[in-house]
Amino acid sequence: MTRVAVVQAASIPFDSDATVAKAEGLIAEAAATGAELALFPEAFVGCYPKGTGFGAVVGRRTGPGRDLYRRYFDAAVELDGPEVARLITSAATNGIFVVIGVIERLGATLYCTALMIDPISGLGAIHRKLMPTGTERLIWGFGDGSTIGTAQSPAGRVGTVICWENYMPALRQAMYAQGVELYCAPTADDRPTWIATMTHIALEGRVFVLTACQAIRTGEYPDWFQQEIAEDPATYLMRGGSAIIAPDGAVLAGPVFEAETILYAEIDLAEIARGHLDMDAVGHYSRPDVFELKVDTRRRSAVVFSDGEADLPASGRNPGGTVGSGQSASL
Repeated sequence: MTRVAVVQAASIPFDSDATVAKAEGLIAEAAATGAELALFPEAFVGCYPKGTGFGAVVGRRTGPGRDLYRRYFDAAVELDGPEVARLITSAATNGIFVVIGVIERLGATLYCTALMIDPISGLGAIHRKLMPTGTERLIWGFGDGSTIGTAQSPAGRVGTVICWENYMPALRQAMYAQGVELYCAPTADDRPTWIATMTHIALEGRVFVLTACQAIRTGEYPDWFQQEIAEDPATYLMRGGSAIIAPDGAVLAGPVFEAETILYAEIDLAEIARGHLDMDAVGHYSRPDVFELKVDTRRRSAVVFSDGEADLPASGRNPGGTVGSGQSASL
């Protein structure tokens, strides 16, 4: 049996240093109970700016909207920056594998990214959100196939799919094909219906599903942001709804709403093999003679310099998974 944790907590919006400090305490708390893996919500470090349009409408942007974006940009973190280094140290100190959502700054673009941090080897993999939803597309770049890999944790093989990416059947299929056992779904979706999506994925993939969403009130955002979105400070901008679900669809923990908490569950990976008796979405329950999915895991760069022998990316983009850059996987 393995103990896993899902952290439902509020970040400290636009203050990444303070949010990392809070995360360090929560990591230590989860590890103290014997948890071998802890999942945090989407955009926990850097914040999820729910309710604002950054002054943008079709064909027009405003100066105040650009100023808000600059503040958001300044709160983002870099993979080789001090905030990520502290999270790596915290995972190592507490001996726990950590999956945590951050707003990543790479050059002049922001990404909604999930870090997968091993307590021994450090930052083992990342996942950049492939498909930002709605207005998220204004503020976040699109990830490429190089970061849809998995990582081995002490609790099992981990894959991360962020929020409404979970409504992309091809991405789910790519996760199952990599042998994911702990399907981590950090999210900002706090609707009661989210649990139905997570239950379906557990049953479809015969995987343990861990989903984490913030429980955060408007009043926890800076005053200037509260004025921007004009919401009552007592209103929950995100209500939580985090949960842990077994491969047979049983809800092992949660969902919990409108409270900060850490959910725990004891899981047995043997349940995955038991579930595959009658369902393997990428094996005996697939029809490769009818359907085929091809996954391009090459890193993409807007500018490629060539020395005549090899193409070199314009910037040192970080590889993100165990499938590996420069490979193409066929399912």
